[in-house]
Amino acid sequence: MAKVIIFEIEEWEQPILSNKLSGHEVVFVKDKLTHENVEQYKDAEIISIFLHSEPTKEVLSQIPNLKMIATRSTGFEHIAMDYCKEKNILVSNVPAYGAVTVAEHAFALILALSRHIIESARRTQRADFTLDGLRGFDLNGKTIGIIGGGNIGTSVARIANAFGMKVLVYSHHDPQIPNTTFVDLPTLLSTSDIVTLHVPLTPETNHMINSQNIESFKKGSLLINTARGGLIETQALVTGLEKGILTGAGIDVLEEECYVQEERELLTEEFLGKCDLKTQLLNHVLLDRDDVIVTPHNAFNSTEALEEILTVTGDNIAGFVGGKPQNVVEAKV
Repeated sequence: MAKVIIFEIEEWEQPILSNKLSGHEVVFVKDKLTHENVEQYKDAEIISIFLHSEPTKEVLSQIPNLKMIATRSTGFEHIAMDYCKEKNILVSNVPAYGAVTVAEHAFALILALSRHIIESARRTQRADFTLDGLRGFDLNGKTIGIIGGGNIGTSVARIANAFGMKVLVYSHHDPQIPNTTFVDLPTLLSTSDIVTLHVPLTPETNHMINSQNIESFKKGSLLINTARGGLIETQALVTGLEKGILTGAGIDVLEEECYVQEERELLTEEFLGKCDLKTQLLNHVLLDRDDVIVTPHNAFNSTEALEEILTVTGDNIAGFVGGKPQNVVEAKV
């Protein structure tokens, strides 16, 4: 039986991990792990943390029997990985979650734009049942361009296939996505009726949609971003809308919003205390446009996606205890 300490945990999350780890001594701690409180938990053999704990060499060295760290995040840069390697402490992560959740949100934005759902609802709330300006278009037969062929992009492609759309994909690797055509980025932008972004924000992808290529979009297309705000140069997006190159945009992430490492972080008190998203959003020029739908970085936020983080974490711990570790990560060279 292993001694497991789970930090930064909320009450609703505890039953899921308790079920996964039945038979082990599990302690739930709302607080983050820090150098101030590590003395209380020095007998731990396994710890699970989120982003705000402090798994530094100095802190971890005070847990002499530590054998495993299960981070409830995809990223693991906050952990002293070199020390873990030196002390043979295994580290696991949640490599991906919410692929279907984010893909469905992307289509929610697409449908809201293609069928003028927001304006239709506003009118009927005012007892206005006129149809002027509400004519939409079918997705069937249209071309969707997916930038990024990972788990989320693959889920988007499957949904698009169900709608009867032609699917183009621009990706640095060649995933097995049925009924799709792989193209370069200029071809995707110039031929897609809808362009949707599903890549991480890196120095290479920062402003991948910009003032230089916005003019090459197919006239009348839609642009959807449920990935990271920095992928799109805001001025380029405004220019595309003002010139009629784009007829609309569905945006769940904004270039000006606070830096987010993991979407799950948005739901924590720690994050809310240091980042005023409301102010960031209110000051954004795109909010005033009728041809833009903005949601508050909410694409990841489904019951299933959040439960997936906990389920994978529980499986990571149980697998390690059972001699079959999974989702093991190592220091990046």
